[in-house]
Amino acid sequence: MTTPSEFEQIDQMMSKRALKKSRRKWRFIAFAALAIAVVVLVGRSLGGFSNPVGNEGPHIARVVIDGVITSDPQRRQILNDLASDENVTGVIVQINSPGGTTAGGEELYEGLRAIGENKPVTAVINELGASAAYMTAIGADKIYARRLSIVGSIGVLIQHMDASKLLDTIGIDYDKVATGPLKAEPDIDEPMSPLVRRSYQKLVDDSFAWFVDIVAERRNLPRDEVLLLADGQIMTGRMALENKLIDEIGDEITAKAWMENEAETADQKVHTYYPLPQEPWENIGYWMSTQLGSLFINRLNNTQTLDGLVSVWQPIE
Repeated sequence: MTTPSEFEQIDQMMSKRALKKSRRKWRFIAFAALAIAVVVLVGRSLGGFSNPVGNEGPHIARVVIDGVITSDPQRRQILNDLASDENVTGVIVQINSPGGTTAGGEELYEGLRAIGENKPVTAVINELGASAAYMTAIGADKIYARRLSIVGSIGVLIQHMDASKLLDTIGIDYDKVATGPLKAEPDIDEPMSPLVRRSYQKLVDDSFAWFVDIVAERRNLPRDEVLLLADGQIMTGRMALENKLIDEIGDEITAKAWMENEAETADQKVHTYYPLPQEPWENIGYWMSTQLGSLFINRLNNTQTLDGLVSVWQPIE
């Protein structure tokens, strides 16, 4: 006859087996999610998904610029491909962005200019096209905006946070050894010194001069006139039209109509090339990876910053 202690031993053995089986299951799920995520990331980094259209004949490409602009190797490669793809007869750029890094805006501007050497490019500013986003727009041959779109904010900035008083209050002493007076400057534990301020002002002035120059060139405006508009001010689409910062009030339909007259693209479909559409299996991998790492990802997103010079419209909160 089985004693109570034997029942307990059997129960413990069954619990251990169930636990081992559960561990094996979750290890398999974690490994599968990691494998799918790696395949997606490697495939995208190698440009294996750069053409969502396939072998379709002549068509118009759509590029969507949404949110904060930074440099993007994948996007740069897509723009390069659009410039050389004979089936792409023109490009429409949809913009809804407050701007971003100056390097990211420059990357987009140069990519659109390369496309524009052989085929028409139009930019459509929806809600917002400011700072580096406007820098992007002037890379197009024609700029459209809605009457009440926000346009402009031509300018450059670099920011420094002085936390010296806070650090003193909580008793933290920050020190460093550097090879020169401008190395690793400015520090968060002290106000910006005149030497550092002059150094940073040179960076801002140089980037600003280039920004003003390309606006004057692309919008066919006197540089002095652009300087009057380049004080960081924003304006509506109607005001931007009056100041010759855009060409017409309109949307993608208006832009496509102009392109049909410019490049004989009548009845051609418009296909989105960026951002890339996700395949169903990519969505599965994305869901599994985000479920496993959501806490880490949320913390990472909450601490995201822009490094370097920025050209971004920042409304007061």
